[in-house]
Amino acid sequence: MSAPVAAIDCGTNSIRLLIARRDDATGRMLDLERQLEMVRLGLGVDRTGRFDPVAIERTLDAARRYAALIAHHGVAPQDIRFVATSATRDAANRAVFIEGIREILGVAPEVISGQEEAELSFRGAVSTVTGLPEGPRLVVDIGGGSTELVLGTEAPTHRISMDIGSVRLTERHLVADPPTEAEIAAASADIDAMLDQAEQVVPFARAEALVGVAGTVTTVTAVASGIQDYRPDVTHGAALSVDQVTTTCLTLLAETRAQRSRHAVIHPGRIDVIGAGALIWARIVARVAAATSITGTRTSEHDILDGIALQLLDRVP
Repeated sequence: MSAPVAAIDCGTNSIRLLIARRDDATGRMLDLERQLEMVRLGLGVDRTGRFDPVAIERTLDAARRYAALIAHHGVAPQDIRFVATSATRDAANRAVFIEGIREILGVAPEVISGQEEAELSFRGAVSTVTGLPEGPRLVVDIGGGSTELVLGTEAPTHRISMDIGSVRLTERHLVADPPTEAEIAAASADIDAMLDQAEQVVPFARAEALVGVAGTVTTVTAVASGIQDYRPDVTHGAALSVDQVTTTCLTLLAETRAQRSRHAVIHPGRIDVIGAGALIWARIVARVAAATSITGTRTSEHDILDGIALQLLDRVP
Protein backbone atom coordinates (compact mmCIF):
# COMPACT_ATOMS: atom_id res chain seq x y z
CA MET A 1 0.00 0.00 0.00
CA SER A 2 1.13 3.54 -0.73
CA ALA A 3 1.43 6.15 2.01
CA PRO A 4 -1.86 7.88 2.90
CA VAL A 5 -2.72 11.35 1.62
CA ALA A 6 -5.20 13.94 2.92
CA ALA A 7 -7.26 16.16 0.63
CA ILE A 8 -9.37 19.00 2.03
CA ASP A 9 -11.84 20.99 -0.04
CA CYS A 10 -13.15 24.16 1.59
CA GLY A 11 -15.93 25.83 -0.36
CA THR A 12 -18.60 28.42 0.27
CA ASN A 13 -20.96 26.06 2.09
CA SER A 14 -18.97 23.04 3.29
CA ILE A 15 -15.54 21.77 4.24
CA ARG A 16 -14.72 18.17 3.31
CA LEU A 17 -11.90 15.77 4.08
CA LEU A 18 -10.73 12.69 2.19
CA ILE A 19 -7.91 10.54 3.55
CA ALA A 20 -6.96 7.84 1.06
CA ARG A 21 -4.21 5.55 -0.17
CA ARG A 22 -3.63 3.63 -3.39
CA ASP A 23 -4.12 -0.14 -3.53
CA ASP A 24 -0.92 -1.46 -5.07
CA ALA A 25 -2.67 -4.55 -6.48
CA THR A 26 -5.45 -2.72 -8.33
CA GLY A 27 -4.08 0.81 -8.64
CA ARG A 28 -7.37 2.13 -7.30
CA MET A 29 -7.78 4.77 -4.62
CA LEU A 30 -9.07 3.43 -1.30
CA ASP A 31 -10.93 5.72 1.10
CA LEU A 32 -9.77 5.70 4.70
CA GLU A 33 -11.87 8.65 5.86
CA ARG A 34 -14.51 10.78 4.12
CA GLN A 35 -15.96 13.63 6.19
CA LEU A 36 -18.22 16.63 5.50
CA GLU A 37 -19.22 19.55 7.71
CA MET A 38 -21.54 22.38 6.67
CA VAL A 39 -19.78 25.51 7.94
CA ARG A 40 -21.14 28.18 5.54
CA LEU A 41 -17.78 29.94 5.37
CA GLY A 42 -19.07 32.11 2.53
CA LEU A 43 -22.01 33.52 4.50
CA GLY A 44 -22.53 37.11 3.31
CA VAL A 45 -19.32 37.24 1.24
CA ASP A 46 -21.21 38.10 -1.96
CA ARG A 47 -22.66 41.18 -0.22
CA THR A 48 -19.80 42.30 2.07
CA GLY A 49 -16.71 40.96 0.32
CA ARG A 50 -15.47 39.67 3.69
CA PHE A 51 -15.63 36.52 5.81
CA ASP A 52 -17.84 36.68 8.89
CA PRO A 53 -15.65 36.05 12.00
CA VAL A 54 -18.13 33.48 13.35
CA ALA A 55 -18.05 31.61 10.03
CA ILE A 56 -14.24 31.58 10.15
CA GLU A 57 -14.31 30.08 13.66
CA ARG A 58 -16.82 27.39 12.60
CA THR A 59 -14.50 26.42 9.78
CA LEU A 60 -11.39 26.39 11.98
CA ASP A 61 -13.22 24.15 14.48
CA ALA A 62 -13.90 21.66 11.69
CA ALA A 63 -10.25 21.88 10.60
CA ARG A 64 -9.15 20.97 14.16
CA ARG A 65 -11.25 17.81 14.00
CA TYR A 66 -9.82 16.99 10.58
CA ALA A 67 -6.28 17.54 11.91
CA ALA A 68 -6.89 14.86 14.56
CA LEU A 69 -8.00 12.37 11.89
CA ILE A 70 -5.01 13.21 9.70
CA ALA A 71 -2.66 12.61 12.62
CA HIS A 72 -4.43 9.35 13.48
CA HIS A 73 -3.76 8.00 9.97
CA GLY A 74 -0.16 9.17 10.00
CA VAL A 75 -0.35 11.43 6.95
CA ALA A 76 2.92 13.28 6.38
CA PRO A 77 2.68 17.10 6.08
CA GLN A 78 3.91 17.00 2.48
CA ASP A 79 0.99 14.69 1.63
CA ILE A 80 -1.72 17.12 2.80
CA ARG A 81 -3.36 19.56 0.41
CA PHE A 82 -5.96 22.10 1.53
CA VAL A 83 -7.80 23.69 -1.38
CA ALA A 84 -10.02 26.74 -0.95
CA THR A 85 -12.38 27.83 -3.69
CA SER A 86 -14.96 30.51 -4.51
CA ALA A 87 -15.60 32.26 -1.17
CA THR A 88 -11.91 32.47 -0.31
CA ARG A 89 -11.14 33.90 -3.74
CA ASP A 90 -13.63 36.69 -3.03
CA ALA A 91 -12.97 37.54 0.66
CA ALA A 92 -10.80 40.58 1.39
CA ASN A 93 -9.91 39.28 4.87
CA ARG A 94 -8.93 35.79 3.72
CA ALA A 95 -5.46 36.18 5.30
CA VAL A 96 -6.99 35.64 8.78
CA PHE A 97 -8.54 32.37 7.63
CA ILE A 98 -5.40 31.23 5.81
CA GLU A 99 -3.18 31.83 8.83
CA GLY A 100 -5.63 30.00 11.10
CA ILE A 101 -5.54 26.93 8.86
CA ARG A 102 -1.74 27.06 8.69
CA GLU A 103 -1.52 26.99 12.49
CA ILE A 104 -3.91 24.02 12.78
CA LEU A 105 -2.75 21.81 9.90
CA GLY A 106 0.80 22.96 9.24
CA VAL A 107 -0.02 23.71 5.61
CA ALA A 108 -1.33 26.85 3.96
CA PRO A 109 -4.64 26.73 2.10
CA GLU A 110 -4.22 27.05 -1.65
CA VAL A 111 -6.73 29.49 -3.10
CA ILE A 112 -7.08 27.86 -6.49
CA SER A 113 -8.54 29.41 -9.61
CA GLY A 114 -11.91 28.42 -11.00
CA GLN A 115 -10.04 26.88 -13.93
CA GLU A 116 -8.07 24.48 -11.69
CA GLU A 117 -11.22 23.77 -9.69
CA ALA A 118 -12.92 22.69 -12.93
CA GLU A 119 -10.03 20.42 -13.92
CA LEU A 120 -9.90 18.69 -10.52
CA SER A 121 -13.67 18.17 -10.54
CA PHE A 122 -13.46 16.64 -14.01
CA ARG A 123 -10.78 14.17 -12.98
CA GLY A 124 -12.62 13.15 -9.84
CA ALA A 125 -15.91 12.63 -11.68
CA VAL A 126 -14.93 10.79 -14.86
CA SER A 127 -12.53 8.44 -13.10
CA THR A 128 -15.37 6.67 -11.30
CA VAL A 129 -18.57 6.78 -13.41
CA THR A 130 -18.86 3.74 -15.66
CA GLY A 131 -20.75 3.38 -18.92
CA LEU A 132 -20.16 6.90 -20.23
CA PRO A 133 -19.98 7.43 -24.01
CA GLU A 134 -16.54 7.43 -25.62
CA GLY A 135 -16.90 11.04 -26.72
CA PRO A 136 -16.71 14.32 -24.78
CA ARG A 137 -18.30 14.53 -21.33
CA LEU A 138 -19.53 17.80 -19.85
CA VAL A 139 -18.95 17.81 -16.09
CA VAL A 140 -20.89 20.34 -14.01
CA ASP A 141 -19.85 21.19 -10.44
CA ILE A 142 -22.40 23.39 -8.67
CA GLY A 143 -20.92 24.86 -5.51
CA GLY A 144 -22.06 27.42 -3.00
CA GLY A 145 -20.33 30.37 -4.65
CA SER A 146 -19.43 29.23 -8.15
CA THR A 147 -20.31 26.68 -10.80
CA GLU A 148 -17.70 25.00 -12.98
CA LEU A 149 -18.31 23.58 -16.45
CA VAL A 150 -15.60 21.43 -18.00
CA LEU A 151 -15.68 19.48 -21.26
CA GLY A 152 -13.36 16.68 -22.26
CA THR A 153 -12.97 12.98 -22.83
CA GLU A 154 -10.04 11.67 -20.81
CA ALA A 155 -8.75 15.16 -20.01
CA PRO A 156 -10.34 18.64 -20.11
CA THR A 157 -10.30 20.55 -23.37
CA HIS A 158 -12.62 23.44 -22.42
CA ARG A 159 -13.47 24.86 -19.02
CA ILE A 160 -15.05 27.86 -17.32
CA SER A 161 -15.94 28.95 -13.79
CA MET A 162 -19.09 31.03 -13.34
CA ASP A 163 -19.85 33.23 -10.32
CA ILE A 164 -23.18 31.59 -9.58
CA GLY A 165 -23.75 29.09 -6.78
CA SER A 166 -26.43 27.95 -4.36
CA VAL A 167 -25.41 30.28 -1.52
CA ARG A 168 -24.55 33.26 -3.72
CA LEU A 169 -27.84 33.03 -5.67
CA THR A 170 -29.92 32.55 -2.52
CA GLU A 171 -28.43 35.62 -0.86
CA ARG A 172 -28.70 37.66 -4.03
CA HIS A 173 -32.24 36.77 -5.10
CA LEU A 174 -34.16 33.95 -3.39
CA VAL A 175 -34.96 35.60 -0.08
CA ALA A 176 -38.67 34.81 0.39
CA ASP A 177 -39.87 31.45 1.71
CA PRO A 178 -40.84 30.09 -0.74
CA PRO A 179 -39.21 32.24 -3.44
CA THR A 180 -41.55 34.57 -5.32
CA GLU A 181 -42.03 34.45 -9.08
CA ALA A 182 -40.16 37.74 -9.38
CA GLU A 183 -37.21 36.39 -7.39
CA ILE A 184 -37.09 33.23 -9.49
CA ALA A 185 -37.23 35.29 -12.68
CA ALA A 186 -34.33 37.47 -11.52
CA ALA A 187 -32.25 34.44 -10.50
CA SER A 188 -33.00 32.70 -13.80
CA ALA A 189 -31.91 35.79 -15.72
CA ASP A 190 -28.57 35.77 -13.84
CA ILE A 191 -28.04 32.08 -14.61
CA ASP A 192 -28.97 32.43 -18.28
CA ALA A 193 -26.66 35.41 -18.73
CA MET A 194 -23.79 33.38 -17.29
CA LEU A 195 -24.64 30.42 -19.52
CA ASP A 196 -24.68 32.70 -22.57
CA GLN A 197 -21.07 33.62 -21.75
CA ALA A 198 -20.12 30.05 -20.86
CA GLU A 199 -21.35 28.66 -24.16
CA GLN A 200 -18.91 30.95 -25.96
CA VAL A 201 -16.06 29.20 -24.10
CA VAL A 202 -17.36 25.65 -23.64
CA PRO A 203 -19.05 24.20 -26.76
CA PHE A 204 -22.07 22.50 -25.20
CA ALA A 205 -23.06 21.03 -28.58
CA ARG A 206 -20.03 18.70 -28.56
CA ALA A 207 -21.07 16.97 -25.33
CA GLU A 208 -22.17 13.34 -25.53
CA ALA A 209 -22.79 12.98 -21.80
CA LEU A 210 -23.74 15.34 -18.98
CA VAL A 211 -22.31 14.49 -15.54
CA GLY A 212 -23.26 16.44 -12.42
CA VAL A 213 -21.21 16.46 -9.21
CA ALA A 214 -21.32 17.96 -5.71
CA GLY A 215 -24.06 18.45 -3.14
CA THR A 216 -26.79 20.09 -5.19
CA VAL A 217 -26.73 17.42 -7.89
CA THR A 218 -26.39 14.48 -5.52
CA THR A 219 -29.25 15.85 -3.39
CA VAL A 220 -31.53 16.34 -6.40
CA THR A 221 -30.67 12.79 -7.49
CA ALA A 222 -31.49 11.37 -4.06
CA VAL A 223 -34.86 13.15 -3.97
CA ALA A 224 -35.69 12.06 -7.54
CA SER A 225 -34.74 8.48 -6.69
CA GLY A 226 -37.26 8.39 -3.85
CA ILE A 227 -34.84 6.95 -1.29
CA GLN A 228 -35.59 7.64 2.37
CA ASP A 229 -31.99 7.58 3.63
CA TYR A 230 -29.12 9.19 1.78
CA ARG A 231 -27.11 6.40 0.12
CA PRO A 232 -24.09 7.29 -2.04
CA ASP A 233 -24.13 3.76 -3.48
CA VAL A 234 -27.54 4.60 -5.00
CA THR A 235 -26.82 8.15 -6.17
CA HIS A 236 -23.35 7.49 -7.58
CA GLY A 237 -23.61 6.75 -11.28
CA ALA A 238 -27.39 7.22 -11.24
CA ALA A 239 -29.06 8.07 -14.55
CA LEU A 240 -31.97 10.52 -14.63
CA SER A 241 -33.96 11.76 -17.60
CA VAL A 242 -34.09 15.47 -18.38
CA ASP A 243 -37.76 15.46 -17.31
CA GLN A 244 -36.92 13.81 -13.96
CA VAL A 245 -34.22 16.38 -13.25
CA THR A 246 -36.41 19.32 -14.25
CA THR A 247 -39.46 18.18 -12.29
CA THR A 248 -37.45 17.49 -9.12
CA CYS A 249 -35.54 20.77 -9.34
CA LEU A 250 -38.64 22.90 -9.84
CA THR A 251 -40.43 21.10 -7.00
CA LEU A 252 -37.57 21.81 -4.59
CA LEU A 253 -37.40 25.42 -5.75
CA ALA A 254 -41.13 25.96 -5.10
CA GLU A 255 -41.17 24.30 -1.67
CA THR A 256 -40.91 26.15 1.61
CA ARG A 257 -37.94 25.41 3.83
CA ALA A 258 -40.24 23.48 6.15
CA GLN A 259 -41.38 21.32 3.24
CA ARG A 260 -37.80 20.72 2.12
CA SER A 261 -36.85 19.64 5.63
CA ARG A 262 -39.30 16.73 5.33
CA HIS A 263 -37.04 15.17 2.70
CA ALA A 264 -34.79 13.06 4.92
CA VAL A 265 -32.11 12.93 2.21
CA ILE A 266 -31.52 16.71 2.26
CA HIS A 267 -28.72 17.68 4.65
CA PRO A 268 -29.98 20.33 7.12
CA GLY A 269 -27.18 22.64 5.97
CA ARG A 270 -28.63 22.65 2.44
CA ILE A 271 -32.30 23.28 3.27
CA ASP A 272 -32.17 27.03 2.66
CA VAL A 273 -29.98 26.94 -0.47
CA ILE A 274 -31.02 23.78 -2.33
CA GLY A 275 -33.71 25.70 -4.24
CA ALA A 276 -31.11 27.98 -5.80
CA GLY A 277 -28.80 25.08 -6.58
CA ALA A 278 -31.69 23.16 -8.13
CA LEU A 279 -32.56 26.15 -10.32
CA ILE A 280 -28.97 26.35 -11.57
CA TRP A 281 -28.94 22.63 -12.37
CA ALA A 282 -32.33 22.79 -14.13
CA ARG A 283 -31.24 25.71 -16.35
CA ILE A 284 -27.95 24.00 -17.25
CA VAL A 285 -29.65 20.70 -18.09
CA ALA A 286 -32.23 22.46 -20.26
CA ARG A 287 -29.54 24.45 -22.09
CA VAL A 288 -27.37 21.39 -22.78
CA ALA A 289 -30.35 19.25 -23.83
CA ALA A 290 -31.39 21.94 -26.31
CA ALA A 291 -27.90 22.01 -27.85
CA THR A 292 -27.33 18.24 -28.04
CA SER A 293 -29.07 14.89 -28.40
CA ILE A 294 -28.55 14.22 -24.67
CA THR A 295 -31.75 13.00 -23.00
CA GLY A 296 -30.52 12.51 -19.44
CA THR A 297 -27.84 13.07 -16.84
CA ARG A 298 -25.43 10.99 -14.78
CA THR A 299 -24.53 11.75 -11.18
CA SER A 300 -21.11 11.34 -9.59
CA GLU A 301 -20.44 11.29 -5.86
CA HIS A 302 -16.79 11.91 -6.70
CA ASP A 303 -15.59 15.39 -7.59
CA ILE A 304 -12.90 17.95 -6.78
CA LEU A 305 -12.08 16.24 -3.47
CA ASP A 306 -11.23 13.02 -5.30
CA GLY A 307 -9.31 14.98 -7.92
CA ILE A 308 -7.13 16.52 -5.21
CA ALA A 309 -6.46 13.13 -3.62
CA LEU A 310 -5.64 11.49 -6.96
CA GLN A 311 -3.23 14.31 -7.75
CA LEU A 312 -1.50 13.76 -4.38
CA LEU A 313 -1.31 10.00 -4.93
CA ASP A 314 0.36 10.59 -8.31
CA ARG A 315 3.43 11.89 -6.49
CA VAL A 316 3.45 9.46 -3.52
CA PRO A 317 5.94 6.58 -3.89
